[in-house]
Amino acid sequence: MSQEDMDNRKSTKFQTLNDKEISFALQQTPSPHPSPPGGQGKGERRFGHWNFVFGNYLEFGLPARSLSLALNPENGQTHLRPTFCKQNAPAKAGIWNLGFLFLLLFILFSMGCQRSKAGITVAGSTSVEPFAELLAEEYMSRHPESHIYVQGGGSTAGIEAAITRAANIGMSSRNLIGEENKLYTVTIAKDAIAIIVNPKNSIQDLSLQQIRLVFSGKIRNWKELGGPLHPIVLVTREEGSGTRESFQKFVMGKEDISLEALVQDSNGAVRQVVASNHHAIGYISLGLVNDQVKAVKISGVEPNLTNIDNGKYTLVRPFLFVFKEEPTGEANSFLEFVLSPLAQKLLLKEGLVPALHKMARE
Repeated sequence: MSQEDMDNRKSTKFQTLNDKEISFALQQTPSPHPSPPGGQGKGERRFGHWNFVFGNYLEFGLPARSLSLALNPENGQTHLRPTFCKQNAPAKAGIWNLGFLFLLLFILFSMGCQRSKAGITVAGSTSVEPFAELLAEEYMSRHPESHIYVQGGGSTAGIEAAITRAANIGMSSRNLIGEENKLYTVTIAKDAIAIIVNPKNSIQDLSLQQIRLVFSGKIRNWKELGGPLHPIVLVTREEGSGTRESFQKFVMGKEDISLEALVQDSNGAVRQVVASNHHAIGYISLGLVNDQVKAVKISGVEPNLTNIDNGKYTLVRPFLFVFKEEPTGEANSFLEFVLSPLAQKLLLKEGLVPALHKMARE
């Protein structure tokens, strides 16, 4: 090739033309890094060694190259080694060739960067979920090699996940019933259910009877409770929610929640609706009450840790970790951390009543 031809090729460095040639040959070759006899030894044990040869798919004016790929099953790493090749097998190029090549290289790169991470799964109550996430983060900061995956779904779903071993730990914000009592359970904290309204709502105090009449749909306007002349917007949790079951038990009794109530699938969603609607009322975990909403008093009793401790505030339920059987390994290690004074102090700070509240307050 003349010098002029070379200059012309360099000047079109980043142009891709359909009539240019691309060489892409895939061939499996013996690994240049053979394993020690029997697959043992200090050297890396490898399976497979692949060469990917590609040529002038861009106007680089460079000879063909080869990418060597070696997979190491011990640590999941992928090694790519570029080498020069003498062959330059001609092939008709197109835009799809270039896209396919980059896709292939991206996949190989991803294989090299990813490593499977073993860990335990904690699933269930959306009331317990944010506190479990907090505890998991704290635990993993002290055990970098560990991985705790926390997800919601509701108390009933969490209990079922523990039964079927879909999760190592189930989370429940209600007591177990029937056959569920055969499971291994640990109370990690206690929580109160708070009745919440929008901060701009003038209502400060309601009786249990008034709350029951509101959520059954028998009181439909805030005017009947001493508030503004405006219809009440009810917000409730979905069936299977531990928070709803506790609310039904503590407040509603045999009365049903009105079918006109807006149904939300998490405490956070209930809080968001009430925060954005001046005329809404709902119920959530006391530990999740923030300045976006207002927790009303019940018959003059404010929902706080002191009144929960002394028994004056009665809408209290347990936060449970549920296991198929007595936990071992990582699950047991995480449970021991959750019950430690350090973790219990974190729960106290977040507004829960620690299971070991005397230790946590020391």
